[in-house]
This record gives sequence, structure tokens and C-alpha cells, in this order.
Amino acid sequence: QVQLVESGGGLVQAGGSLRLSCAASGIIFSINAMGWYRQAPGKQRELVAGIPSGGSPNYADSVKGRFTISRDNAKNTVYLQMNSLKPEDTAVYYCHARVLTIYENDYWGQGTQVTVSS
Repeated sequence: QVQLVESGGGLVQAGGSLRLSCAASGIIFSINAMGWYRQAPGKQRELVAGIPSGGSPNYADSVKGRFTISRDNAKNTVYLQMNSLKPEDTAVYYCHARVLTIYENDYWGQGTQVTVSS
């Protein structure tokens, strides 16, 4: 079984910064794509940023230039550095990983709340 454990959410004022972390553990042969999604109240879950194994990251237009995704393959960990936060960034942020164990499956973290006050 694979688990994704997130940390780093919280309350911050507009213009501030937060860094989210997500560590994968369990029986893992390799991790292909990793990424961050978010879901605000009353809205659908949306991709914030993704980073494939050995590839270039991609970002939602709304966060380009403000958020940076990175990963440490040795630690099976993905990070999301969020700068210049806006109230509209308020949401529950979920880590995602496409993991190869015996089969390739998608796994999700439990979610971490990010609240940006104006």
C-alpha cells in the first residue's frame, strides 16, 4: 500500500508564502507523475501544478509565476512553493502521485487546508 502524507498548509495573509510538502511511502518501484490539485468550496478539483518524472513542470494559468513545483526523487517527495498568495488561492490542496508498484495506480494525499486572508 502506498501512502501520501502532506504538510505545510495553514493561514497566511495575502501576499505571503507557504510551502507544501508531500512524501510518498510504501512499496514503490517508481513514481511517474506527481502533482498538486486544489478544491475550493463549491468548485471542482483542479490541477495546480504537475511534474513528470524527468520532465518539465506544468502549471495552471492562475498560478504561473507565483507557484513552483519541485520533487526530490530520492525522498519520493514533491513540494509546492507558493508565493504572492491571493485570497482566491484558498482551498484544500491535494497531493497526487502516479506510482508503479506491481501495477501503476493513482494515489492521493488526505488534503491540507490553505487559507489566504485579505
